[in-house]
Amino acid sequence: MALDGKVAIVTGGTMGIGLEIARVFLDRGASVVIMGRDAARGEAAARELASDRLDLYAGDVADPDAAASVVDTAVRRFGALDVLVNNAAIDHDEPLLDVSPETAETVFRTNFHGALRMLQAAGRAMRDAGGGGSIVNVSSRLASIAVPGMAVYGAAKGALSALTRGAAIDLAPYGIRVNAVAPGFTETPLLAAWLDQQDDPAAARAEADAAIPLGRVATPADVAYAVAFLASDEAGHITGASLAVDGGYTAR
Repeated sequence: MALDGKVAIVTGGTMGIGLEIARVFLDRGASVVIMGRDAARGEAAARELASDRLDLYAGDVADPDAAASVVDTAVRRFGALDVLVNNAAIDHDEPLLDVSPETAETVFRTNFHGALRMLQAAGRAMRDAGGGGSIVNVSSRLASIAVPGMAVYGAAKGALSALTRGAAIDLAPYGIRVNAVAPGFTETPLLAAWLDQQDDPAAARAEADAAIPLGRVATPADVAYAVAFLASDEAGHITGASLAVDGGYTAR
């Protein structure tokens, strides 16, 4: 999964899965621009990763102008763009009949429309540079299965999975591959916050582990290694695929 000399953008790259993706990419020789909404958290991530092959872009994928701007930043800073990881997302858990139109629009604005704009901006840059490149969308197990309270989030991730397939066909003539990873429960701050909200966090964690055939939730590294594979030349004939990284949960 060598990424030597490649230039990547990782959205939502300042914490959780995105931060680990950036770390793995740097370890494998890539130059990386991490993008996140919280500038202070971005600075902390940059200090933690501590690499001269790292740049930070403070911005929100929901901002219509952000996609072109961060792509321009990557090209100016490192001279090219080879990989986009569409990881930025917001979580949402609410009974479907209580979800307002405004809330649904907010979820889709980040989880789908922001990813679409990033894909378009990165795809244009890759095409105009002569073609070739890899785009990896971070989807979710909830693109394939349903759980109570997550219908709108799952719908947005389902749309992202459909976009992955369609973009793979549209961008294939330019040699640009588009794939997705679909994580299940993963050790992130979001999972920790969810567990803290439960009446019995220890029991909820045990139940989450027991629901997964491999017997544990994923680590951020589990997801990052899958993303690194799809981004690498070793996956050169894979496009339009979605790789489940959920310990077998959706295979049941």
